[in-house]
Amino acid sequence: MNILLLIADDLGRMTGCYGEPAIRTPHIDALAARGTRFDMAFTSTASCSASRSVIYTGLHTHQTGQYGLHHDYHHFMTFADVPTAPALMNEAGYHTGIIGKVHVGPSEVYPWTYRAESDTRDVGWVAQKAGAYFSDRRADGQPFFLTIGYVDPHRDETRGGFGNDAFGAEDPVFAPEDVHVPPFLSDLPEVRNELASYYRSVHRLDRGVGQVLDALDAAGLAEETLVVFLSDNGAPFLNSKTTLFDAGVHLPLIIHRPGQRAGVANPNLVSFTDLLPTFLDVAGAETSQGKRQGRSLLPILEAADMRSGWDIVFGSHTFHEITNYWPTRFLRTPRYKYHRNVAWQLDFPFSGDLYGSLSWQGIRRVDPVMIGQRPLRDYVRRPPEELYDLEVDPQEVHNLTEAPEHAERLSEFRRQMEDWQRDTRDPWLYRDGVSVMAVEHHLNSGLRLPDRFDFDPDSPYDHKPKSN
Repeated sequence: MNILLLIADDLGRMTGCYGEPAIRTPHIDALAARGTRFDMAFTSTASCSASRSVIYTGLHTHQTGQYGLHHDYHHFMTFADVPTAPALMNEAGYHTGIIGKVHVGPSEVYPWTYRAESDTRDVGWVAQKAGAYFSDRRADGQPFFLTIGYVDPHRDETRGGFGNDAFGAEDPVFAPEDVHVPPFLSDLPEVRNELASYYRSVHRLDRGVGQVLDALDAAGLAEETLVVFLSDNGAPFLNSKTTLFDAGVHLPLIIHRPGQRAGVANPNLVSFTDLLPTFLDVAGAETSQGKRQGRSLLPILEAADMRSGWDIVFGSHTFHEITNYWPTRFLRTPRYKYHRNVAWQLDFPFSGDLYGSLSWQGIRRVDPVMIGQRPLRDYVRRPPEELYDLEVDPQEVHNLTEAPEHAERLSEFRRQMEDWQRDTRDPWLYRDGVSVMAVEHHLNSGLRLPDRFDFDPDSPYDHKPKSN
């Protein structure tokens, strides 16, 4: 079976099928209606290159070296020995291709057979390239794994734009008063103006998805192709992109397999680390190679109920831009979210596009400064740990780490987080302010690490547990 992977850029869950009431995404919604909509899908990190590397490797970024953005001076790269989707699918006998945004590297680690890299927002051009690719595969009969990386609805280089100026009447114009302001944002004129522009970019993305699916059908390959649609990270606004709050990492994942039961709303917690094992499962290739974290989604594709073992996911963020160093990890269950903020003493950094945005300039002028329901100070200065009950606090505002009634839960989440960090060889597993991996060769020689996250200069020899 062929595989078509469609990646939106900075979409988050801003679609009709995921409950956005004012936005128009008829083609994405139609794909969900005839396939499976995963309602609890999570990326590992809300940063473009890093999230894509998770999709292509089945690993978290601290395992692959793709710690942040790949382009320009950021220049983060996937390690040379990491198996990737194009390499593995080539080995499985598939023709591999990518059209549009690539945003990972180096090229020898991601050896797509066909590579039409472009930063265009012309979804018609993308669909033409895809149509030609489908025709070639129809002619040669080779199964394919094609990725289409859309640029929409990423911000453009202006302070409040989303690439709409180059397009005429092809996409509707939305009025600021008609948009729905999501709860992670503040309802201000600047925010509404940007959302109106963003909606138009989202609609263009949706139009492009429809054109590619039409081209697949026209080539006679729709009934032989697994279609996967997702976003790399959350919407390009504060409280979302670059954060591990749900608005940044709780994302759309729609899969349609020919012949499947239509309209499945799947409640299981799944990770983007599960995608590569799914692709390999489709190809009939080995799915348990090396240190890969995920597992195939095919056995639960049509599940409309919770399945055993699908109730927890983890995530890992270290950089966005190279100047945005803020290592943090998360653990998510159906109800609770635990954050471990490794470098919590640092201010949480603004990415360049969000700091320059008109929405942020509007937000910062209102006294008191609130980003959605979160005070600015709580956004910029965060504690070493955060625990949230998402059933009553879906915006992750009220930290429960000091609540006595959650002490046992907090202790268990700490244990699960450390087990996961050890299992994934996370260099940012810290004890006493030092990476455990950096000193592990001394541990068998008698080195003893205090049971605390951070170094305490006022008590450097204190080995007693610290609750920080």
